[in-house]
Amino acid sequence: MRILTYFFALCLLVSPAPARAECGGDFNAFVSDLKTEAVAKGHDPASVDRFFAGVRKDPAVLKADRSQGVFQRPFLDFSCRLISQNRIDNGQRNARKYDAVFDRMEAEYGVPRGVLLAFWAFETDFGAVQGDFNTLNALVTLSHDCRRPALFRPQIFAALELFEAGDFDPVRTTGAWAGEIGMVQMLPRDIIENGVDGDGDGKVMLKTSAPDALLSGAKMLQSLGWQAGQPWLQEIRLPQGFALETTGTDKTRTVGDWKTMGVTARSGTLAADDLRASVLLPQGAGGPAFLAYPNFNAYFEWNQSFVYVLTAAYFATRLEGADRYDAGQPANGLDGAQMKQLQTRLQALGHDVGKVDGILGAKTRAAVQAEQMRLGLPADAWPTPALLNAL
Repeated sequence: MRILTYFFALCLLVSPAPARAECGGDFNAFVSDLKTEAVAKGHDPASVDRFFAGVRKDPAVLKADRSQGVFQRPFLDFSCRLISQNRIDNGQRNARKYDAVFDRMEAEYGVPRGVLLAFWAFETDFGAVQGDFNTLNALVTLSHDCRRPALFRPQIFAALELFEAGDFDPVRTTGAWAGEIGMVQMLPRDIIENGVDGDGDGKVMLKTSAPDALLSGAKMLQSLGWQAGQPWLQEIRLPQGFALETTGTDKTRTVGDWKTMGVTARSGTLAADDLRASVLLPQGAGGPAFLAYPNFNAYFEWNQSFVYVLTAAYFATRLEGADRYDAGQPANGLDGAQMKQLQTRLQALGHDVGKVDGILGAKTRAAVQAEQMRLGLPADAWPTPALLNAL
């Protein structure tokens, strides 16, 4: 890598690259820089002008980006909010309706139907609610905003490629506030790299064709590391006196090791002994317990929210026939304001919790567990008022 970087730097001395459009500042100047960069990338100037002609900054996109309080909810509340009997019934109905498509998906990409059904349900209610944000405006707005420009800026040029291929309308293409398009909500670059013509009409139409959307989503999951024939999540039971400090997404052991420590499946049997897995306690030792297998990691490439990922993975097991989880009796947690207080205190103690946002993400969980161990509290990574007071 360093050698390649060195020769690339020498080439820059001979042929300077065009200035990259930076975030922030005047919006019109930012768009002008994007157009210049697009032309420098080899796009036709007239095509670039047409693509960006009506683009504008969308304040509603920024408001949506800042208003994700739903992710502050604990797992039991969040999962009950997203998983309804109606969604289960619709999932089963769509599984029957598109049985041949799911058979093809499982054969070609190794992704079980429950996994895509869960995403389809959560992202758009099986295609019913796909979002009405102008996609180009959303992508340019989020690229101009300096919170996560590196994530969204490349998607603008991917959308330009789709436009030149006749598969994107900068005025009429709509979707989610974050620029995702179609029934399973895929970004433009993902569509280019993983789009599949599932219905054989010669086009990839993720907004109107369920076969296209489902097979494209499955191909994307495969590209994110999904392994055919392997599980992703399973509800488990832990023995009395289990070593809680061994739990968390950042800690793995073989299934054989977990068995030796007394972990058992709530129903059925655990996976092969040599497969690695993590024990997850989303609401501490008093709540449900899960074993997360390697395929669970692919979920985080789709969405970074722990509570969303776990709920989607759990719902997929339900759609595959698993029982409803044993909710247990978890200890009282913290509300959003208390979580922010906790994160601030953890930061002061030297822990990296990311942004102080009131969301119990992976970094905050790891910091909580470390402090529980330091204070001699049960190290289940579930923050309680007692921990907050102790800190």
